[in-house]
Amino acid sequence: MKLSAVAIDDEPLALEIIKQYCTQINEIDLTQTFDNAVAGLDYINRHRPSLLFIDIDMPDINGIDLVNQLQSRPMIIFTTAYKEFALEGFELEAIDYLLKPFSFDRFEKAFQKALSRYQIGNTADELEPFFVYSEYRMIKIDFRDIVYIESLDDYIKIHLSNSKPVMTLMSLKKIALKLSPKKFIRVHRSYIVATDHLASLSGRKSGFLQGWSFL
Repeated sequence: MKLSAVAIDDEPLALEIIKQYCTQINEIDLTQTFDNAVAGLDYINRHRPSLLFIDIDMPDINGIDLVNQLQSRPMIIFTTAYKEFALEGFELEAIDYLLKPFSFDRFEKAFQKALSRYQIGNTADELEPFFVYSEYRMIKIDFRDIVYIESLDDYIKIHLSNSKPVMTLMSLKKIALKLSPKKFIRVHRSYIVATDHLASLSGRKSGFLQGWSFL
């Protein structure tokens, strides 16, 4: 099993080190590297890798801002020379935070954390149902029944294939953390859709898909 990975850093030497380290780990497939963060953002939104190595302090866009703009967030390992960004990095539920210069052993340790998370998530592709509080009771939601999820201020509405929608007090960002990036995609600031139920996607505007239709 290989994890598809992308690296973004404005320093060519830093990218070269990551490339070298990745060649020493059989489970990594480093598909692309970018010294231009905007180009990297577009690639990730189109190809949805499993893992992202990303610097934070970059000239065109801050790494943390970039992660916040991703439609479907991969696992994140921050690679940076500035330890003061660590708290913000971990608030984004990053797998790890590598402070430059980092050794191969430290890099491999971070990757093994990502691999463990991936294996757990992959097992969870047949994800266990979860419960939400709605209409004064706990309601069980099966991931396979979700067609799309709509954000309504502080609430989300979970649209299901086999029953009426369920509304619960939760943010779209929080529910996204429960979802497999292989099964769900954020097509708009207010919508996450299940790829199994999608018939088509079209257009982009400000990093989001403009149109979609269901099977």
